[in-house]
Amino acid sequence: MVEILQNFWQSTGYAAITYQELIMITIACIFLYLAVAKGYEPYLLIPIAFGMLLVNMPLSGLMQDNGLLKLIYIGTEKGIYPPLIFLCVGASTDFGPLIANPRSILLGAAAQFGIFFTFIGAILLGFTGPEAASIGIIGGADGPTALYITSMLASDLLGPIAIAAYSYMALVPVIQPPIIRALTTPEERKIKMEQLRFVSKTEKIVFPIVVTIFCVLLLPSAAALIGMLMFGNLIRESGVVPKLADTATNSLMYIVTIFLGITVGGKSEAALFLTPSTLMIIALGLVAFAIGTATGVLFGKLMCKLSGGKINPMIGAAGVSAVPMAARVVQREGQKNNPSNFLLMHAMGPNVAGVIGSAVAAGVLLMFFS
Repeated sequence: MVEILQNFWQSTGYAAITYQELIMITIACIFLYLAVAKGYEPYLLIPIAFGMLLVNMPLSGLMQDNGLLKLIYIGTEKGIYPPLIFLCVGASTDFGPLIANPRSILLGAAAQFGIFFTFIGAILLGFTGPEAASIGIIGGADGPTALYITSMLASDLLGPIAIAAYSYMALVPVIQPPIIRALTTPEERKIKMEQLRFVSKTEKIVFPIVVTIFCVLLLPSAAALIGMLMFGNLIRESGVVPKLADTATNSLMYIVTIFLGITVGGKSEAALFLTPSTLMIIALGLVAFAIGTATGVLFGKLMCKLSGGKINPMIGAAGVSAVPMAARVVQREGQKNNPSNFLLMHAMGPNVAGVIGSAVAAGVLLMFFS
């Protein structure tokens, strides 16, 4: 009887669990708390955190050959899920604010500086070119782009880079406000902007076609991301395929988010995750994101001065491509300083420009290192 009990005990995860796995389970529970109790991007954080929880249960075998998460993970590993997410983002995004204020694209471009700054930093810290490119792209605050470029250039780093990218996306409401306040004055944060001009239906239909032709001819390596983003936007704006647009905006978005999120968390096995290089990647990712936010705000301050105080510099923080979280942060910060201030649509211009900018930056890095 004792031997039977001993054998049973040895077959349980309780007997096999390590302190590293306990650390990862604790981190997963913290993420779940932030998602459920604090509401920090629960659609992203709950699948990621639960995948992290599952994969660190010893003896579960979920990420081994033929394990459930391993099979689902093929879509991430082969670069299938990220372009599909871009299709869904395009179908749910209104590029009207960017078309109405083309200067917004400059703010979206400025916010990508964090990618290239961190790329250089990662090279200096001993990472290879492809690894540094994958780490730097975290600064765009665009999880699908980070996954796509990492799967192409440095698949062994996919776990820590995915966790860093999606965690910082989810923590935009925590990370960005202190940076915005540190770089702007109360008077600047109170600036009210004029209402954007009306954008015609024709402009909205032509925009994704023109962007696709221009960007893909310039950077063929960005075709998957830019192409899917603009295809999604075209089916939205055309108005003739409402069921396709609705499917991409709702059902497909949620299905791919579940698969992508839970497999991203599934790459957070303790043995692979709790290493010095992983902790360095997470730290570099935070630096990249912070610098991207800061350079967006600083460029916003420059545009504010050049416009004679007509542009609220906070909208530059939305240049990172965390859509629409970064734009919402700008809206909240604006209303804290001036309750009658409505900056959401103005911030959406740089925000959607940042999506395009991060995809273009990914295309540049892929061109050099693939």
